[in-house]
Amino acid sequence: MQIKDKVIAITGGGRGLGRAIAVAFAAKGAHVALMDLNQADLDATRALVEAHGVTARSYLTNVTNEENVIAALDAVVSDFGRLDVMVNNAGITKDGLLVKAKDGVVTGKMSMDQWNAVIGVNLTGVFLCGREAAERMIKLGNGGVIINISSISRYGNMGQTNYTATKAGVAAMSEVWGKELARYGIRTGAIAPGYCATDILAAMKPEVLEKVIQPVPLKRLGDPSEIAHAAVFIAENDFYTGRTIDVDGGLRL
Repeated sequence: MQIKDKVIAITGGGRGLGRAIAVAFAAKGAHVALMDLNQADLDATRALVEAHGVTARSYLTNVTNEENVIAALDAVVSDFGRLDVMVNNAGITKDGLLVKAKDGVVTGKMSMDQWNAVIGVNLTGVFLCGREAAERMIKLGNGGVIINISSISRYGNMGQTNYTATKAGVAAMSEVWGKELARYGIRTGAIAPGYCATDILAAMKPEVLEKVIQPVPLKRLGDPSEIAHAAVFIAENDFYTGRTIDVDGGLRL
C-alpha cells in the first residue's frame, strides 16, 4: 500500500503509542482519524499530525460500546470518504495476581471488575473496531489493512492474567482475520511491543525502571516511534498478513 493520501484510523490515538503511530503515518502523507476518550489528548495529537500538512480529525470513542464504535467509524467514512487502515491500539491494564496467599491463607484475588475492564477494552474493543472497519472496507471496495496492538505479555506475564489473555487473543484474532478477509483485499497484522518509554514507565522510580530494563538484551526501553515504524511496515508491505511482529529489544530471546 502506498501510504500517501490514505486514511488511517487509530484507537487510543490521543497519547503514547497511538500518538506515535499517528505521527508516523502523517509523516508519510496519510490523513488521520484519531479515536480516544480524552479530548485534550486528541487535540494535542491532532496538532502534531496537522504539522505534517495532512488532515486530522478527532472522534470521542468508547471502544467497548458497539453503538459508539459504529457511529465513530461511520463519521470517519463520511468525513474522509474512505478508510484504508484501522489501528486497534486502545488498551488498559489492571494488574493483580490470580490468587494471593500467605501461610495458606488467601488474602486477595483478581476481581471480576479487573477482569471485565481489561477484557472489555483490550479484546472486545479490538473485536468491535476490527469488525466495523472490515465492513466499511468491504463496502468501499478499496481493500485495507487492520493492525492490532498486542504485547510481548501475550506469552504470559506474572500478575497479568487478564492483560495476557487479551493480548494473546489479539494476536490470534489477527491470524483468523488474515485468513477470512484476504478475499476482500484486506490484510491484517499485529505488533507485540516490549517495554516502551510511555508515560507509565517514565513515571517509575529509577531503581524500578532498572529492573524492567535488566532482562532486555538491548538494555533500554523501546521508543514509541519504533513501534510506529512496525505499523507503517505492515501497512506498506502488501505480502504481509496474519502475523505478529515482536518489537521487544530481544526480551524473548
